[in-house]
Amino acid sequence: MKRNVLITGAAGFIGAATIKKFILNGDNVIGIDNLCKYYDVSLKKNRLKEINDLSPKNQFWNFHEISLEDYKSLSKIFEEYKPQIVINLAAQAGVRYSLIDPNSYIQSNLVGFGNILELVKSFSVGNFIYASSSSVYGGNTKLPYKETDPVNHPVSLYAATKRSNEIIAHSYSHIYGIPSTCLRFFTVYGPLGRPDMSPMIFADSILNSKPIKVFNYGKMSRDYTYIDDISESIFRCSFKKAISNAFFNSDQPDPSTSKAPHIILNIGNGSPVKLLEFIEILENNLGKKAIKNFQPIQLGDVENTYADTSKLRDWINFSPKVSIEKGIYSFCKWYKNYYGYS
Repeated sequence: MKRNVLITGAAGFIGAATIKKFILNGDNVIGIDNLCKYYDVSLKKNRLKEINDLSPKNQFWNFHEISLEDYKSLSKIFEEYKPQIVINLAAQAGVRYSLIDPNSYIQSNLVGFGNILELVKSFSVGNFIYASSSSVYGGNTKLPYKETDPVNHPVSLYAATKRSNEIIAHSYSHIYGIPSTCLRFFTVYGPLGRPDMSPMIFADSILNSKPIKVFNYGKMSRDYTYIDDISESIFRCSFKKAISNAFFNSDQPDPSTSKAPHIILNIGNGSPVKLLEFIEILENNLGKKAIKNFQPIQLGDVENTYADTSKLRDWINFSPKVSIEKGIYSFCKWYKNYYGYS
């Protein structure tokens, strides 16, 4: 059965990949993005072009260039299309940039998110899915990260806004009965990825013989998650609404579930990779050695991330499975072709 699915952040890395899944499924997709200039807009336009090419004559696809902060324009979109599913992937991203332009995070991640929730409530949307981040685990050092862990110590404004989203969404679920699924993404990478993230930054530096900054002197690890695993997880969640946990114990509350129809799920590969190993895999695929500039850890950064994805597997019968070797091979192949390296 064809569904009306509204996806924000449509020109973003995760948004564009997810939209393709829904179009191929025959759903009607309404995409929203403001094409902000945080990074190269031409990359965002190329993602949109791929979507347009996938949907001849825009049979299953409508795009609107608006910001989440523009409540009036958003409301018109909801009124026109009456979405049954809303997937909020739009946000001002990046931990380090939050030190430079904090207001952009307040506007997009808090004001914009609040606008989306108000409209989800007003138009009785049946399934609300929204992006959070592994950054919410902040100062936690117990690994792997589990959704049942407390997340009360964010170490960046970006993380704080994402945690705020979780709290606000839960309150709306509790008051208005909105089925809401929170997805905590762990370091997403792959073709058409974000230029502000390490795979793109490192690939550019390695191929152009520029030094790469290796923070915390290389003593870091990340749970890198391939884009196809992320989009597949989101797609599967669209078929399963969050429900109230009938066994929720208010005396010993589980942070990942609730009496409200709200659930929190990690989406990570479950196989953290050390930073120096990650650089070595890039070097092998690019055929060139990196020039490493070792530096102390940056403000707002964390040393390690590692996802426990057992709840995701139990919920949608799927776990991310693309290995770092296979994922980086695909990424490097795309990167060299896209930017004209032989």
